[in-house]
Amino acid sequence: MTSAKTARRPHHWRRDLIELAALFTAVAVADAIANLIGHQPDGPYLLIVSAVALVATATFHTWWARRHSNAPPPADPGASDPASAAATGSAATATGAEAGSGSGSGPGETVLWRLRTTVRDAPGSLAALCLVLARLRIDILTLQTHPLADGTVDEFLLRAPAQLPAQELTRQISDAGGTSTWIERADTHDLVDTPTRVLSLATRTALDAAELPLALRQLLGRCTIHSLPAVSITGRPTGESAPVEGVLEETVMRLRDPSGGVISVERPYLPFTPTEFARARALVELDARLGPRVPRSEDILTLPEGNEITVRRADRSDLAAARAMHDRCSPGTLGLRYHGPVGDADRYLDHLLSPRFGRTLAVQTASGKLVALGHLLWDGDETEVALLVEDDWQRRGIGSELLGRLVQLAEEAGCDSVYAVTQSRNTGMVAAMRALELPLDYQIEEGTLVITARLTSATELKRATDERTAQPTDARSAQRSGPAERARR
Repeated sequence: MTSAKTARRPHHWRRDLIELAALFTAVAVADAIANLIGHQPDGPYLLIVSAVALVATATFHTWWARRHSNAPPPADPGASDPASAAATGSAATATGAEAGSGSGSGPGETVLWRLRTTVRDAPGSLAALCLVLARLRIDILTLQTHPLADGTVDEFLLRAPAQLPAQELTRQISDAGGTSTWIERADTHDLVDTPTRVLSLATRTALDAAELPLALRQLLGRCTIHSLPAVSITGRPTGESAPVEGVLEETVMRLRDPSGGVISVERPYLPFTPTEFARARALVELDARLGPRVPRSEDILTLPEGNEITVRRADRSDLAAARAMHDRCSPGTLGLRYHGPVGDADRYLDHLLSPRFGRTLAVQTASGKLVALGHLLWDGDETEVALLVEDDWQRRGIGSELLGRLVQLAEEAGCDSVYAVTQSRNTGMVAAMRALELPLDYQIEEGTLVITARLTSATELKRATDERTAQPTDARSAQRSGPAERARR
């Protein structure tokens, strides 16, 4: 924009003199031409045609000048103004985002990245990162800041051109002053802003105590969560404890479990920040204030022979009924379920019925007698399913019904797979797993059969497998002994 003062041209007498001389010259030339043409036979007609031609030329000149005066000025390739560069980069980013919003592939295709880097706590540090991202035609979708004692951790959700390698992006970030840079692929679920996601996780935790480990995992990303009880199954103190305010040790945080013991959260690939620690502690405090709670929903089903059963959630209040069912089960049935001495079976129930370690479904008859239990157990970053059906109620479809519902709960919790630890002679459990019609993996070691059902599609499974820390197959199968089995050992 130009102000009126600078737009006003300075007045000078020489310019007026030149304009007056040009006017007299033009009048003299016009009079000479008019006298020359006017005395010809067709002179008046030539004058009219000349006037029309002059008017048309003037009109065309005016139209042409106005059309080109509205065109934007050409870009200056040598401009070095940071604000101009940032504006140009933002416009290019918006164009790239619009081009990449379609489903086709090509130069306009984009991908989502989650990037975290540490910068100095000084004015201009974040601006330098933003200028680099704008120059690379990258759109910033969300930004979180995690203050540290000697800097700030900036976490971005980015939409970047698909042809931009992750190594090049991290190199550019490093050149702009970022350190300890970490990057991984994101998906559309990450587009939810942080306050909305935290409120959703708090709501789920408030409705169901079994949601706390899952909420912590979704809040903190890929991590391993263990609930370490203060008392073992045999009744001996384990020595697991944590102060009320919790403990943060870079890649490990320990929080006091409201039900006793410790909740241990590990994320070896990325240290926790104090902000993340405060969020996790707030969720645990919410769980502690609300106390034990389990959603009370019941489904009444009719078996093929006409008997009605009720399927519902169970917790520690069902401990006496579960022990009574144990007393009615044969040693062979208990041996197939717990893979150990039958006399120790009752010791597992208090652990299995705790909402902290997973979810339990119970089946009871019209008279209120408990006849079957199905467990979905959080085993670190994996999920185990286990079934126990009383002898007199087996071969009626109860186990398949429980297993299908447990798998549905695992899918709703976002689990990639579930596994069952049993014995090769347990044909009922094998048939129930096969009836799920899901991709199954079998591993047999010394008579113990581990059946893993994959819940995600092939594409999602491949991405989850690539992101997860690789482990040898033998090591993974050795770990899959289940919480109850490891406690027995």
